[in-house]
Amino acid sequence: MPALKVPKREAESVKRKLKKMDLYDGKRRPKREGDFVLLPIIEDEKIYSLGYEVLPVELPLRPERQIYKNLESVLAGRLSEDELKHLRRYDVIGDIAIIQIPLELEHRVDDIVWGLRKVHPFLKVIARKGFHEGAFRIRDYSIIWGEERLETVHRENGVEIKVDLSKVFFNPRMKGERYRLAQLIKDGERVLIPFAGVLPYALVIARYKKVKITAVELNRDAYELGLKNIERNRKRLKGEIEFIHGDAFEVLPKLESYDRVISPTPRGIDALALTLSKAEHWLHYYDFVHEDEIWTFRQRIIHECEKLGRECSVRVKKVSDFKPRVFKVCADVELKEK
Repeated sequence: MPALKVPKREAESVKRKLKKMDLYDGKRRPKREGDFVLLPIIEDEKIYSLGYEVLPVELPLRPERQIYKNLESVLAGRLSEDELKHLRRYDVIGDIAIIQIPLELEHRVDDIVWGLRKVHPFLKVIARKGFHEGAFRIRDYSIIWGEERLETVHRENGVEIKVDLSKVFFNPRMKGERYRLAQLIKDGERVLIPFAGVLPYALVIARYKKVKITAVELNRDAYELGLKNIERNRKRLKGEIEFIHGDAFEVLPKLESYDRVISPTPRGIDALALTLSKAEHWLHYYDFVHEDEIWTFRQRIIHECEKLGRECSVRVKKVSDFKPRVFKVCADVELKEK
């Protein structure tokens, strides 16, 4: 992702200008470097007309909690302290904000919409989050402000991802994870990604590394959007992506093994044995685990490796909260040489 190298004395005025031009990337933090400041910016041809040096620098991500706190600050004069306690986290996908409004704040919907637009002036749609439905984890949404659409283009980690939230599942909170994996992977690797969705993992990895990726997705709408996303990002990608439409449990047994498998496993799906069987060196397996069961989860992975006649080391890290004491986790599994 690019950054603008600006003299320290000009940083604040340039930052304000970037925000007015919708070029400032508020999801990353600026960084001081001697007498200069590196300002996080969105990839756009207009940045080259500003007269400053543009650098390909990876600046640290701003914690989602901080962005959420910005909404609290804006609404502090409108909502009471008790009402502020009921505010929930929200997501911004492209120019769409996705929010959850508890019963305690039903009478404050207009104020929350105002606050979101104040914090994120580029928003075109604000939608209320409903429940997941069907096999593809598609949420039900109701639009409470803005244009009547749930289709948008989300930008992260140097790629553009077209999504239609009425048809596909997409989690913007995995932005940091996608970047982490892209940095772990080495040029020349063969990578397999089942449950690939609209290709967020594949696109980010191919953006940074010269690799060959095979991705598999069952949802026809996600598959078609994924094909469009490959074309949309064609000039940005160093790697190659082969995209297969089909059920991972039917497709993977027919495929060869890969250097690395990344499994953003849907909740309620057990694909551990399947994905392990296709990994030669690494498996990154995502699941939802109660904090009291993390050790058991790790031991289960080791046992599955033993069943394949393989030794492995396993590191389980919490990726995000799911519900009280339940976390989305990633198991980084290193398989030893046969």
